[in-house]
Amino acid sequence: MAQTALGLLLQHLREKRGLKLRELGQLSEVDHAYIYRLEVGDKEAPSDEVLTKLIRGLKPGRRETTMLRFLAEHTDTLPDFVALAIEDDTITEEIFAAAAATAYRGSGRPDARKAIERVRRILEEENGSH
Repeated sequence: MAQTALGLLLQHLREKRGLKLRELGQLSEVDHAYIYRLEVGDKEAPSDEVLTKLIRGLKPGRRETTMLRFLAEHTDTLPDFVALAIEDDTITEEIFAAAAATAYRGSGRPDARKAIERVRRILEEENGSH
């Protein structure tokens, strides 16, 4: 299986903290082999309990925590959205979730960058009119 959006974010956060799979497994009390399967896409949707343990071990910020929880529930999210969010920290969890959730309307593979920019414009218009 190809790496999932959740797997990409988990791997990024683990590597950002400089942790090996076994170290994260010990910190989070989650089997390192299961973490590996999540990262590579063999598993997609960890239970809330496992996700909470991983979050405790990874110690991500609020934005990344929200994204992890979103991705655990929305397993069809394209990894492109995570890659952009990793690259651009101005993509808030609100923008991320709105763009990723609306990306599957219509036909064809959505362009993550265009979806995020569309959501940004909509939010800016809403905020500018109030």
